[in-house]
Amino acid sequence: MPLRLLRLIPVAIIVLEIAGFIVVGNAIGVLATIGLVVAAAVAGVILLRAQGFEVMARMQAETAAGRVPAREIADGVVILVAAVLLIVLGFLTDIVGLLLFIPPLRDAAWRFLLPRMRANVAAFASVRRGSPPAGAAGPVIDLEAGDISAPRPDSPWGGSDGRS
Repeated sequence: MPLRLLRLIPVAIIVLEIAGFIVVGNAIGVLATIGLVVAAAVAGVILLRAQGFEVMARMQAETAAGRVPAREIADGVVILVAAVLLIVLGFLTDIVGLLLFIPPLRDAAWRFLLPRMRANVAAFASVRRGSPPAGAAGPVIDLEAGDISAPRPDSPWGGSDGRS
C-alpha cells in the first residue's frame, strides 16, 4: 500500500466516526449518544481488567510449565488493542474493539499472525545466536578496536565542534 494511502487511513476513520456520531445522534438524541460513548469506554476498562487478569494467569501457568507463552502474549496484545479502541471515542472503533474481545475472533487473528510470528522469531533467534538470518544480504564487517579512528575535522559526519 503506498505511503500516501496509509496517511489517509486516520483521516478516513475520523470522518467515519463523525458520520457515526451524526447518524446515531439523529436517531437516539445527543444525551443518549454521549451515554453510549461513555458506556463503551467504561466497558473497555472493565473488559480489559477482567480478560487481562485471565491472560496474565494463563501466561504464568505456561511459564511455570516451562513453555513460552506466545499465544497468551498475543491474546494480551489483542485485548489491550481492543480496550484502547473501546476507550477511544467513536462508534466504529467501539465495534472493532468489541469484536476483538470475542475469543473466536482472537483465535482467527492468532491463526493469521502465527505464521508471520514464527518467521520473525526464527530470524530474531538466529541474530541473537550470532549468525545472520536466512536470506540476509551483504557481507559481515568485523572491526577491531584499532580499526576505528577519530573523524577528520572536515568530515560531514563529525567534526571538531563536538557534534556527531
